[in-house]
Amino acid sequence: MKRLIVILIMVGSLSACNTKTDKTMNTTEIFPPGEQLPNEWFTGNAFLKPLVAKDKNNDFSAGCVTFTPSARTNWHTHPKGQVLLVIEGNGLYQEIGKPAQVIKKGDVINIPENIEHWHGATANDKMVHIAITNFKEDIQVTWLKPVTDEEFGLANR
Repeated sequence: MKRLIVILIMVGSLSACNTKTDKTMNTTEIFPPGEQLPNEWFTGNAFLKPLVAKDKNNDFSAGCVTFTPSARTNWHTHPKGQVLLVIEGNGLYQEIGKPAQVIKKGDVINIPENIEHWHGATANDKMVHIAITNFKEDIQVTWLKPVTDEEFGLANR
């Protein structure tokens, strides 16, 4: 419960990981996009800004992930599940054997353990989410094959 409260406070203070400066609102970036994620596990341009690392107090990590249009993860699983908090844009989430679903700002996606899935931006929009990923021992993700262009095209219909 203590971890959940910390996460909710952390997320509640964020309007977006990379809010741009707006002349009328006078806002600035909360978090820069971070480092580009490897093409070994992502298609397109995706960036990670780590927020919370696994340590003696936390059996999870949290990071802000920015997907440019058409960027997406490979298919993958999490041995102890994952939660995505969409904070900007429009994206897609798909579990193996099920149709893709559109996800948007304000959506919370609770991904059960060991469910093969992928997520990312739509073909025309960027998407930003906070990913909270649990660990089982020292493993938090098992990367699988890339999402094909055909699979991605069908998800964008």
